[in-house]
Amino acid sequence: MALSDRLLGGAMLAIAAFVFGYYSLWALITPFFPADSPIQAYFPDRIWAVRGPAILLIVGLGGIGAFVGSVMQREAAKRRERDLQRRA
Repeated sequence: MALSDRLLGGAMLAIAAFVFGYYSLWALITPFFPADSPIQAYFPDRIWAVRGPAILLIVGLGGIGAFVGSVMQREAAKRRERDLQRRA
């Protein structure tokens, strides 16, 4: 299991490094190239450099909120069940 975990971790690290490099080039370097430059064809419109992370942030925070909410509901149900058992 340790070898597969290391391979998975290495692959995730490589993907993260690629995404970071691509996004950095896209958001920080391409604004200095003219709009008709051929390098601009490799990147989406610049507005998505802001929209993409904003959407990911909203979805991520929503997922975290849903997880915390579900954990709180399960804990409340366990507490109610425990209280009912104590009273009986």
